[in-house]
Amino acid sequence: MNPAHPAAATARPSSDVSAGVGLAGVVTLIAWLLVCRNWAGIAEHLALPGPRAPLSGPYAAVATLFLTGAAMSAWSLAVDKVHRRPSTGIDWSRRRALSETLDISITKIAGLWATWAAIACFYCICRWYWDGQYVFAMQMLGAAAVPLFLLSVPYVLWLDGVMVEPRDSSWHFGAMVTGGGRWDAEEVKKHWRAWAIKGFFGAFMISILPGGFGNVVEADFAAMARDPVDLGSTLIEALFLIDVQIGTVGYLFTFRPLDAHIRSGNPLLAGWVAALICYPPFVWGTMGRADVLGYEVNTGGWAYWMEGHPGLLWCWAAVMVALTAIYAWATFAFGLRFSNLTYRGVLTNGPYRFTRHPAYLSKNLFWWASVLPFLVTNGSLTDAIRNTVLLAVVSGIYYWRARTEEAHLLAEDAKYREYHAWMGQNAFITRTLTGLGRKLKPRNRFA
Repeated sequence: MNPAHPAAATARPSSDVSAGVGLAGVVTLIAWLLVCRNWAGIAEHLALPGPRAPLSGPYAAVATLFLTGAAMSAWSLAVDKVHRRPSTGIDWSRRRALSETLDISITKIAGLWATWAAIACFYCICRWYWDGQYVFAMQMLGAAAVPLFLLSVPYVLWLDGVMVEPRDSSWHFGAMVTGGGRWDAEEVKKHWRAWAIKGFFGAFMISILPGGFGNVVEADFAAMARDPVDLGSTLIEALFLIDVQIGTVGYLFTFRPLDAHIRSGNPLLAGWVAALICYPPFVWGTMGRADVLGYEVNTGGWAYWMEGHPGLLWCWAAVMVALTAIYAWATFAFGLRFSNLTYRGVLTNGPYRFTRHPAYLSKNLFWWASVLPFLVTNGSLTDAIRNTVLLAVVSGIYYWRARTEEAHLLAEDAKYREYHAWMGQNAFITRTLTGLGRKLKPRNRFA
C-alpha cells in the first residue's frame, strides 16, 4: 500500500448497471440483423407471404428497438432483479388500494398529458422536424401518440399503488396545471428537464435509425473483404448502429420498475449548452458549417492520403474500427440507462474502468485519425492551420461537456464522488490526464 495514496488500495465502487444488460441487447441486435439479412431465404423456407428480400426498411429498424429493449428488460428483471432495488422508489409489499391513490394518479396523468402536448407543439413549431431524416421520427411519434396516451392510464394507476412516494415530479407539474395541490417549483423544473431531454434527443435518435440499419443489412461483406477502406467503413457503420440502437432504447425505456428512470436532468446551463451544440439543429450552425467550426475544408481524409499503401490502410482502418468499438461499448455498457444530460445511477464497469469519459475520448480520437485536419489537398497552410485549430475547439467543447456532466453527478451521488476519486488514483488514462492537467495549470505565485 502506498501511504501517499491510501485510496489506491480501496476497491472500485460497484456499478449500478451490470455488464449483462448491454450484452443481452447487443446479442439480440446481432441476431435480428442476421434474420433481416437472410430474410429472403427464411421466408422461402417457411413459405411466408411477402417479398423475398432482406428486411432493410425503416420499420425493421424500429422493430429492433423493441426486440433489444425487451431482451435488456428481461435480463434486468430476471437476472439483476433491478425491480427490487430501493432506488426504484417502489415497495412491492406495500400495495395501496386504488381509492387511496386515484386523485394522485389523475393529477399525474394530467401533468403527463400536458407535457406530451407541449412537446408535440414544440415539434410542430420547429421547422427542422419536418424536413429530411426527422420526418420519419415525426411519423413514428405520431403513430405512437394515441397508444401512449391510453397506456399511460393503467400504468400510472398501477405504479402509484406501489410507489413509496407517488407524488413525484410529474405529480407536481400536474398539480401546477390543474391546481390540484401544493406543488414545488423545483420538482416542476426537475420534471421538465427530464422530459425536455427525452423529447429533444429521443426524436433525434429515432430519426437516424433507418439509414445505418439499412446499409448494414444490405452490405455485401464478402465483396469488400479485400478492400480496407470499404470494409473498415462498413464495420464502423455497423458499430455506430449498435450505439444508435442501444442509445435509443435508453431514451425510450425510462421505467421505474426497471430502475432506469431519470433521477435528475442536468441543472447546469453550461451543461445544456455544451451538449446541445453537438446536435442538430445547433450543430448545423457550428460544426456543420465550414464558416464556423467546420474542420474538413479541403481535407482528403485517411483513405486519400494513404492510397497506394495497403499495409498502412489496413492498419489505419483497424485503429478506427477499434476506436468506434470503444465508442459503441461505452454506449451499450449503460444498458437501459443511456441518455445525455441525465443522472440514472452510476456506471463503473466496462470502458468506464479506464476513463470516466471513454465515449468522448474515443470519438475525438476517431475524428483526428479519420480527418487528419493538418493535411489539405490544396496545399494551403492557412486551411491546414484553420482545420487543426477548429477541430481542437470541437475537442475542447467535448472536454467542457465532460466537466459539466461530472459537476452534475458529483452533486447528486456519493457513489459517483467515490468513483470519481478512485479513477483519479487508479485508472491509468484518467490518472495520467489528471496529472498532466495539474502540470499545465498555472500556479498562483502568491499562494
